[in-house]
Amino acid sequence: MPAIKNYMEDCVSDVLPAILDEINACKCEACQYDITAIALNSLPPKYVVSHKGELYTKLSKLQQQFDVDIVAAITKAAVIVGRYPRHGAADRIG
Repeated sequence: MPAIKNYMEDCVSDVLPAILDEINACKCEACQYDITAIALNSLPPKYVVSHKGELYTKLSKLQQQFDVDIVAAITKAAVIVGRYPRHGAADRIG
């Protein structure tokens, strides 16, 4: 059975480090996971089950609006996480 994959996860992961550097956001693992999750929840999923499907999705990535949407989603998510960071939350609980 082929694996199902949300190609948007790769797109967000590829762009995330550069955006976090650019906006000077926290780069700890907890914040990166939270930013990624929030960004992915605001973006339409792009599920692929084959190499051909992945190639087709990569072609749509060439569209400028696609990139703009990803950058905007990550930036908005980083602002939210910056306001309510969870890093160190486990340390405060224990």
